[in-house]
Amino acid sequence: EPRIHVVVVCASVGCPALRPEALVATRLEAQLEDSTRRFLRDKTRNRFNTANGKLEVSKIFDWYRGDFEKGFKGTTSREVFFARYAQELSADPASQALIREGKVALGFLDYDWSLNDRR
Repeated sequence: EPRIHVVVVCASVGCPALRPEALVATRLEAQLEDSTRRFLRDKTRNRFNTANGKLEVSKIFDWYRGDFEKGFKGTTSREVFFARYAQELSADPASQALIREGKVALGFLDYDWSLNDRR
């Protein structure tokens, strides 16, 4: 289950945002899907760069590449995983189409290991 990487997180700035609620077995699928979509919509961590035509994503997708290629809902590659979520990665229909077709180069954003402030 690759989506675990967007809900079980550390305290660094580069991590996906924490859920505002505990994970609950009866809602786990919905919670994982919601967290994944929220993380992919976060343009500080994942984005389609129209200037260079690259899909720039979190280093999580580099470090845990194998988890995103193990057949989650039919995925066999990160590109297929991203195609499922093209709408979250770009608001532009043309860019979404490129992502869905797997016709974009991947780039990995620097990971911010500094600690989040307590709020």
